[in-house]
Amino acid sequence: MRTREKGAVTITMSRRELREQIFKLLFRVEFNAMEDMPEQERFFFEEEGAAREDDAAYVSDKYNKITEKLAQIDALLDEKAEGWNTGRMSKVDLTILRLAVYEIMYDESVPTGVAINEAVELAKKFGQDASSGFVNGVLAKFA
Repeated sequence: MRTREKGAVTITMSRRELREQIFKLLFRVEFNAMEDMPEQERFFFEEEGAAREDDAAYVSDKYNKITEKLAQIDALLDEKAEGWNTGRMSKVDLTILRLAVYEIMYDESVPTGVAINEAVELAKKFGQDASSGFVNGVLAKFA
C-alpha cells in the first residue's frame, strides 16, 4: 500500500481501514467507564499489534476527539432520531452513528456523503440485517 502524508504523520492504512479501527476502539466505550478508557486504548493497540505507529496515532487522535464530544453527539442523535434515543439503539449502531455524526458535524476533512456511505458500510459489516437502513435513515437527517 502506498503511503500518504497527513500533516507530519505518514498514514499507511486506507481511510476505510482507519475508520474501522476507530469504530472498534470507540465501541469499547459502551462496556467501560470513561476513566478506564486510557487503559482500554492501550489494550486495543496491544491486541491489534499490526497498526503502524503513525496509523495508531491517527486512530487515537480521532477517537479522543470523538469522546470529547460524546455528550453533544448523543444529544444530536437523540434530537434527530425520531422515535429513538441513544439508550434504545444497539451498541453497534450507536457507535457507528457517533463516528459518522462526529465526521459530519466536526471533521471538515470528511464530506457528509462519504461519512454516511462509510457508516452504512460499517453497519453492513458489523451490524444486524436492518442496521444499514437504520444508520442511513438517521444520518440522512444530518445531510
